[in-house]
Amino acid sequence: MTADLRTNARRLRNAVEPLAAGVYFAPEAHQAYTALGFDPSPVAQDGVARPEMTAYFTSRGACMGHIPGEVAAAAFGCFNPGVVIPDLAAGWQITDRKTILAARERSATAMLTRILGERPDGLVRATDLLRRAAAAATWPAHPIYSGLRSLGFPDHPMGALWRAADLVREHRGDSHVISWAVGGADAVEILLLTEQWWGLPARSYTPSRGWTTTDMDAGLQRLAQRGLMSSDEELTDAGRAFREEIEVRTDELERPLLDALGADLDELLFYLDPWSEAIIAGHSYPTRVAGIYNVGGGPHFGSGLTIDTAAEHYENKI
Repeated sequence: MTADLRTNARRLRNAVEPLAAGVYFAPEAHQAYTALGFDPSPVAQDGVARPEMTAYFTSRGACMGHIPGEVAAAAFGCFNPGVVIPDLAAGWQITDRKTILAARERSATAMLTRILGERPDGLVRATDLLRRAAAAATWPAHPIYSGLRSLGFPDHPMGALWRAADLVREHRGDSHVISWAVGGADAVEILLLTEQWWGLPARSYTPSRGWTTTDMDAGLQRLAQRGLMSSDEELTDAGRAFREEIEVRTDELERPLLDALGADLDELLFYLDPWSEAIIAGHSYPTRVAGIYNVGGGPHFGSGLTIDTAAEHYENKI
């Protein structure tokens, strides 16, 4: 794979992420889900409210159908199934697929309109380019992307932009799960490796996916036995190379999208980059962690849970 493809794949990922995933933090979405009967956002950091996880699992998974938690856990990849399964079961007691999909779409459209205006310059062109990329993406082994494809596009121009961005984002997310699952890591291990690959402290991010201290202890031991972590829980050179290889494989799986964009990628990013930064400034996506987006990881949509609050939130469910 050329360095250009790797660089461009990550540039696209970085630009699309807040645009697509802002719906998990937007006040409009929290209010809509609370109105349906879900709990409010459990925690806010730096002025950004994190997702309430029952609403998160239900709203994100609904594109794939009225699915059981086992299917959602398989598609999401890195979340503890012991959390996803009961949370999604609870979510389907609160609402139905059609209702939460409509609430999600309205909320994303309202958030983007609030921050970017009704028709920001380049809206139609950026949407067309994102749709071109999304249409070129592969379907096999990409369940969330394919679920989104089944929904079509909203009539509202801003809603169409968001759907196109979400398709591109979730295709890469599905590709990432493929890459680490076949690359020799399990869910706990990929999270533990990713923390330090991003430059975050050990055990700082993994709890947000429902994994407990016991899970992390065992995962770190497995990684140490393979030479990917040291005995004092530091990422080794071999571990860093292993984690980077997973990201490189993910980049490669996004080649069809980049080929479809071709020389128009720079034009697309001309629009998306400032929009994504505006979404962060508008408190609808967390502030990017220094260095992460240069290296190639990306916090995506952390729940904001610490080790202590994760234990309190999850351990009585598992």
